[in-house]
Amino acid sequence: MPAASPSSANADTRPRVEFWYEFASTYSYLSAMRIEDAAREAGVEVVWRPFLLGPVFLALGWNDSPFNIYPPKGRYMWRDLARLAGKYGLPFRLPSRFPRSGLLAARVALVGVEEGWVAPFSRAVMRANFAEDRDIADPVVIGELLAALGLPVDTMLARAQAPENKLALRAQTERAAELGLFGAPSFRVGEELFWGNDRLADALEWAVMGGTSPAGDE
Repeated sequence: MPAASPSSANADTRPRVEFWYEFASTYSYLSAMRIEDAAREAGVEVVWRPFLLGPVFLALGWNDSPFNIYPPKGRYMWRDLARLAGKYGLPFRLPSRFPRSGLLAARVALVGVEEGWVAPFSRAVMRANFAEDRDIADPVVIGELLAALGLPVDTMLARAQAPENKLALRAQTERAAELGLFGAPSFRVGEELFWGNDRLADALEWAVMGGTSPAGDE
């Protein structure tokens, strides 16, 4: 079993940023692949918060990704994603299906939060979806990712599908809506919300500054 994520070390002394992400979210891919290194460099603890965007979108009156609802926006997003992946040195392959269901992956990730392997698992799922064009809704694919991390596949899948874990993911998604989240990735530092991959650095800076802007303005 992999060692606990570095984000769990010194959690009592470092500032914290909550990372709210969705496995089907394109821009969550960019952030998930970068956040641990960026946070480590900044001296910030990352609290991983997987959730589901589907219920959030439905509450906003959308029954699909806005990138599908508005085709020009979708075309721009894919080109933007390719540009940014190149900028960050991340692999990218246009998924043959979008969005894919991140439900199972999110349930497994909640188990990973408890045991300290959520970060490598989340990166593996994101890479499978957006760099390898694999179906992350398929239990076989998720099982292969777990096995690659040296984790007991049947045990982890059973725990992920346990009623209490399903309820935990539902509660976390409801909590996201209560907090006013409307997209992913989102970052929370205390009560401050930052939305979008391009706000990752701002969120980390806010955490380091203790909840104030560099200029000292609230």
